[in-house]
Amino acid sequence: MKLIENTEARRVEALSVLDPLTQAALGQFFTPARAADLIASMPRLDALSNTVRILDPGAGVGSLTAALVTRLHEERPDLDVHVVAVDIDPQVMPYLRATLEECRATYGTTFDLVQGDYLTDDDALTDGAFDLVIANPPYAKLAAGSRQRTRTAHDLVDVSNTYAAFWARATAALAPGGQISIIVPRSWANGPYYRAFRQWMLDRTSLDLLHIFESRNTVFADTGVLQENVIVKGTRGDQQPQVVLSASVAHHDAPLRRTVPFDTVVLPGDRERFVRFDEPVVPPAVSFTLADLGLGVSTGKVVDFRNREHLTEDLSADGVVPMVYQANVRGGKIEWPQRPAKKPQGFSPGTEAARKLLLPEGHYVVIKRFTAKEEKRRVVAGVCQYDGPVALDNKTNYLHEKKGPLDPRLAHGLMLWLNSSTLDAIFRTFSGHTQVNAGDVKTLPFPSRDDLVRLAENAPEWLPEQTKLDALVADLFPAVVGSAE
Repeated sequence: MKLIENTEARRVEALSVLDPLTQAALGQFFTPARAADLIASMPRLDALSNTVRILDPGAGVGSLTAALVTRLHEERPDLDVHVVAVDIDPQVMPYLRATLEECRATYGTTFDLVQGDYLTDDDALTDGAFDLVIANPPYAKLAAGSRQRTRTAHDLVDVSNTYAAFWARATAALAPGGQISIIVPRSWANGPYYRAFRQWMLDRTSLDLLHIFESRNTVFADTGVLQENVIVKGTRGDQQPQVVLSASVAHHDAPLRRTVPFDTVVLPGDRERFVRFDEPVVPPAVSFTLADLGLGVSTGKVVDFRNREHLTEDLSADGVVPMVYQANVRGGKIEWPQRPAKKPQGFSPGTEAARKLLLPEGHYVVIKRFTAKEEKRRVVAGVCQYDGPVALDNKTNYLHEKKGPLDPRLAHGLMLWLNSSTLDAIFRTFSGHTQVNAGDVKTLPFPSRDDLVRLAENAPEWLPEQTKLDALVADLFPAVVGSAE
């Protein structure tokens, strides 16, 4: 264990001397020892041959390598282990080399140390075949025309973040039956930005284990990271019929695990291939999609910075219609005009192009596309209804029927269902971030149209207090529980 203790000391020292701006630019978040132990505990060792090749891309100071090499020595001392460690930062090289040298001195591990960009440098690509990959890749957006993105897209799949690019390249470097244990943000599991990556990865990898942390600020506490991270353990090859779902409050807690069918993690027929980190508890009575109900969801049409000439604070001027932002969604309705308001509350459609951005008079359900981290629910909805057309900001989504307004009672019922804790629990099984995409809404389950109207008719007030609303939902749909266990 001295190796792990010494590597942790190197990690702390590196954090104290490295330039924070450089770390941010490179997306560096070094793995604490306890988190490294947890990530290293995920691979199965019984199927390994006598010689094992390990890849640690974006190795940092080598915390993951130290944890995995230590485990291999303790549980499979018969193995000959060779490590390939890659990192781009020359300032990190002395720390990483010291870790690898200690691995060799302590356990006889051989190694190659590579400095370079794992996504673009030919010397750093280190194409397979590897038996084990262990990784905490950097997190940073990839510009559409960047060399890292274009190279990854040419070789493998188009991705918008370095962590997904690392993940894809490392997966491609696995030998058949090789295993990867990787800690990444949860954003890959749903939404349109990672659709191509999900499909690519799921076609090549068996998801064996998905681990979540109940606390989002403890894994990388000393780096100030609040990103919701997950650990994914996969095997290169066909998907196995079962997946282990694992959870802990933080990286130092013993995980709670259970095995579920893969079909509950990626639902059959789901073209988006969302990955769920819990089993959604959805009874037969709540089994309709928006498409089944004959409804649609779209994103608000007004991009405010492109329509500044149409935005106005003079709400009494001729032709001005309400301009609705997500901040206007409050209490199940649209608070308009908002007081005080940070943005102009009026929209003056002075051109034909501007008039095409308006929704015709009627009832719509408006959903915030972004919610604050501290909000109790991820899905926040309100009914929008005015005597005349209305403009919706593109940071909102809205429900409609054939591009037109909804029946008022149906709109009320939809709003209540979307604001329920039951729906929130279902949403959180596949989404760990604060963005609600139109594609996410399309996959959500809804009651029938008649049951949605019945929900509205039974509500004691427009939007009851949360416990009252949840009790009403439980009474109408007794098989539904308030949270997924």
